[in-house]
Amino acid sequence: MEGARREGDGDQAELKINDERERERERERERERESVCEIEISKLDVSAKMEKETSVCRAHCLVLAYPAQGHINPLLEFSKCLEHKGSVKFTLVTTHFISKNMHKEASPITLETISDGYDEGGMAQTENIQSYFESFRGVGSQTLTQLLEKLSSSGCPVNCIVYDAFLPWALDIAKRYGLFGAVFFTQSCAVDTIYHHVHKGVLKLPLLKSEILLPSLPPLEPQDMPSFIYNLGSYSAFFAVILEHFSNVHKADWVLCNTFYELEEEAVDWMSKIMSLRTVGPTIPSTFLDKQLEGDEDYGFKIFTPNTDSCLKWLNDRPKGSVIYISFGSLIVLEAEQLQELAWGLKMSSNFSCRRSRP
Repeated sequence: MEGARREGDGDQAELKINDERERERERERERERESVCEIEISKLDVSAKMEKETSVCRAHCLVLAYPAQGHINPLLEFSKCLEHKGSVKFTLVTTHFISKNMHKEASPITLETISDGYDEGGMAQTENIQSYFESFRGVGSQTLTQLLEKLSSSGCPVNCIVYDAFLPWALDIAKRYGLFGAVFFTQSCAVDTIYHHVHKGVLKLPLLKSEILLPSLPPLEPQDMPSFIYNLGSYSAFFAVILEHFSNVHKADWVLCNTFYELEEEAVDWMSKIMSLRTVGPTIPSTFLDKQLEGDEDYGFKIFTPNTDSCLKWLNDRPKGSVIYISFGSLIVLEAEQLQELAWGLKMSSNFSCRRSRP
């Protein structure tokens, strides 16, 4: 009996040991499950963090161009060059009318629109250029504000506005929203310097002296001046807008000029003393400059329908250096008498000519 009791006690002890071992194995399995859970949770945290980081928009720059080909081109090329760097997103802003009639090639630059008050016909819809500028200031300011709010709510808010110097009211909106503001001068620094002297009253108008002496510029004659100054009163609305370039330029964080230092060192040095000037030119397609942007052979944004093939065929059939190219841009309208005088001059020159004029 005693032996049987000892044997029974031994069996119970073995059962207890087995139970303990089983509990230990269960605890080990539990620890393993907890470890796996912790790893999965960690993966989810990392995934969520990565998703959050990728959903955050890069620094965002809004580029507002005056709706004319010669103004859109340099601002678009400037945007493409910086977008290529990868750290900043660029969005080009033009008017509803231009966006409906433009020919835009594939581009990394996003396009947004605002209204100038003439969505169906653009500037051609206005009675005069002064009415257009006034409408663009009023309606453009409202719709630019709406665009900023839309982009902010979309998760990609704007951090900086680069605006055409023809649209100084854009800087007031940028500052109202606490954004950086950079003015972009499409003309040379020397020309901007002359207009600045007129704005400050240093250069008196009308021009009365035969020799004009201005800081950073060589001696000039009246006929060397920009036409708005030399022919005072011609296109007075444009002249007023040009002088307004400098009305709030002192508030801009940067002043960007479509030139390069070696071209006009003295003018750049002088302007740099009175404002935060940066030279960013020449803003031409990369193929003709540094070739950093692959396939960048054209601005990629055309307001008017190009007739490239027929023009090139005609040019290729002419002797080298025999063609005079004339262009007055897309804004200036010549009177019949001026066009007639130009035509007679070209005829008397005995050269072929290719003239570009607005429709």
